[in-house]
Amino acid sequence: MIDKKFRVLSLDGGGIRGIFPAVILTEIEKELKSKKIENWQIYQNIDLIFGTSTGGILALALSLGIPAEEIKNLYFDNAKKIFGDKKGFFKCIHHSSHDRTSLKSLLEEVFKKFHNSSVPKLKDCKVAVGVSIYDLSIGKPSVLKSRYHDRFTRDPNLPLLDAALSTSSAPTYFDPYSGDMYKDLKGDVLQFKNKVDGGVWANNPSLIALIEAQKAFKKDLININLLSIGTGERIFLEPSRENKFGIWYWINNKRKRIIELFMQGQSQQVENIISLLKNGIDRQEPDNFSYLRLNTLFRTEAENIEMDETVKKRLEELETRALEVYKDNKIQIFKLLNIDLQEI
Repeated sequence: MIDKKFRVLSLDGGGIRGIFPAVILTEIEKELKSKKIENWQIYQNIDLIFGTSTGGILALALSLGIPAEEIKNLYFDNAKKIFGDKKGFFKCIHHSSHDRTSLKSLLEEVFKKFHNSSVPKLKDCKVAVGVSIYDLSIGKPSVLKSRYHDRFTRDPNLPLLDAALSTSSAPTYFDPYSGDMYKDLKGDVLQFKNKVDGGVWANNPSLIALIEAQKAFKKDLININLLSIGTGERIFLEPSRENKFGIWYWINNKRKRIIELFMQGQSQQVENIISLLKNGIDRQEPDNFSYLRLNTLFRTEAENIEMDETVKKRLEELETRALEVYKDNKIQIFKLLNIDLQEI
């Protein structure tokens, strides 16, 4: 019998590489379903979900009760619709690389499909959820949250579609997102303008989710199980390059290294901090809480998968990596979910 702990799921940003966590979460749901478990969906086995960018889209979908496989298939089947209109370098001087029309239409369709043909709001989520954004209208980072605390009155009436398109508006990939005005729970009319992907400050939202579990849910660290899933990372090594680190190196129409570096650097540092919280300096302390980080490493330029990749073969390679990671960590994953597969 596994002791019941407060279960937190954190999902990184990474564009189309959201296929990686989507595949792992799909396999979890398939396993539970195959065992004839009535509550086989992710939202029924997690107490709090936090996500950023593509992880934010996935977090919102899961919290609404959408199976992970729906989002996995949405990405696989529509990668070219979402990222296939990539503009050339000169157009990108004044415009973002991609138009979000297809992504908006696809998300609106899937959200309505699982909410009686109407667009759901954050208050309709079936489990506590938060997604990170950066608010250009006030110049501050922010987290859009469902109402899992009585003080959270700003966001519950915000349409899920607006939240999803905001958290996934990565600079240079998509324009900042603006939606319609809406009323908060106090009755005040709020504008929703110029929101940017939370990956600029919280591409890995694990630390925010951990603090939220402690402060909003009053959980001690020892009683928290944290499952954090990345979208793949590339080793940034240039030991022999002495110059030519200009604009073309850092950002061009083929690869946006500066965006990747900022997002990956933040994500890696969060891993370091959580490791420090979990086991202290040099891992000298016993576990202060249960934590599992799932990710994959692109060791070479040839292995690297861009955030706006559209080639199906490359996406299938990412799926294969995800299946391997799931298989290698399966027992520990279910332990974090308070599930003993041997007892089922």
